[in-house]
Amino acid sequence: MLERILRLKEIEEDSLFLWGTRQTGKSTLLKTLFPQARLYDLLKTDVRMAFQLRPALLREECEMLDEGELVIIDEVQKVPALLDEVHWLIENCGLRFILSGSSARKLRRSGANLLGGRALRRTLFPLVSAEIPDFDLNRALNNGMLPRHYLVANADKRLQSYIGDYLQQEIVEEAVVRQLDAFTRFLQVAAITNAEIVNYSNIAQDCGISSKTVKEYFTILEETMLGFYLPAYTKITKRRVLQSPKFYYFDVAIPNHLLRRTPIQPGTDVYGHTLEHLVIQELRAFLSYNYGDDKRLSYWHTLDNKYEVDAVIGDAEVGIEVKSSNKITSHDTKGLKVFGEEFPQSKRILLSMEERPRMLNGIEIWPVSQFLSRLWAGKVV
Repeated sequence: MLERILRLKEIEEDSLFLWGTRQTGKSTLLKTLFPQARLYDLLKTDVRMAFQLRPALLREECEMLDEGELVIIDEVQKVPALLDEVHWLIENCGLRFILSGSSARKLRRSGANLLGGRALRRTLFPLVSAEIPDFDLNRALNNGMLPRHYLVANADKRLQSYIGDYLQQEIVEEAVVRQLDAFTRFLQVAAITNAEIVNYSNIAQDCGISSKTVKEYFTILEETMLGFYLPAYTKITKRRVLQSPKFYYFDVAIPNHLLRRTPIQPGTDVYGHTLEHLVIQELRAFLSYNYGDDKRLSYWHTLDNKYEVDAVIGDAEVGIEVKSSNKITSHDTKGLKVFGEEFPQSKRILLSMEERPRMLNGIEIWPVSQFLSRLWAGKVV
């Protein structure tokens, strides 16, 4: 069994919401970390129906527990009314709760009690390289980093099932998409523009729907944790910069499978885009697990489109560019060079497929796999 990095030590003092898309391993993690906790699994039909009929049953059962005991409710978004009972039990019985789920959207839209700051928020991401012994970069790029997908030699059938059964049916469950055909087309167009600056008008034209609908669809993907925005780093010194965000699917394999661009072959443009996506995915998880909301991940792009840096950590503390080339030249460093002129205090790193690290024009050149090892060892930030 793979050991996950997220340990949820905050539960010693606070209750928690634990969010993450399906199959990231939330249930397995909770059972591993807290085997003695009282567990309610709302994926079980009988358990879910009992609480839907009588949410007060949770209070009646948990009032029998001792103060400070831990209760886990898995897939809590399926019975939002339980959160009123959880609130009462926290306030009156001193119980601690971990409330896990794959989407907070349904809770917010139903007007559910989100506990008014009485529960911290943590997110479990797909696997990261540091959790996998003998991490295989090419397998990660092709299979993605969901545990069930990475751990098989060929994940095509599992990805097909995941996209069909989850990405689309989950949206249907949200009861906000009336034109499923249009939404399916949107998923594909969003895959084409994955890791690129979002242009709602262009996407709307390609999908045959309005820009307003496109924005709503992106909001659905974000709120159901199926995708995320990477904001622009907008601090201006000399050069004006773009303000629009980029969009990424939550897992590196999703866009390429939607577009049937597998297997990913080294030396292709698709390989380069996928490599960048994986690095962003790892950075996002690293910062969340280690810094919470204290360090933001963004990208930097000048308004004249001449210079770009794929990832910026914090207040321009680190700038990272990703190239899939196995031979880096001075031309490849121009974005980071200009970024360094704007933010001379920054550490600048270029990731590549070269075999050994080196220094070029004051910029650190690192093989991707070695960089990821250093990242999780705390040697980058």
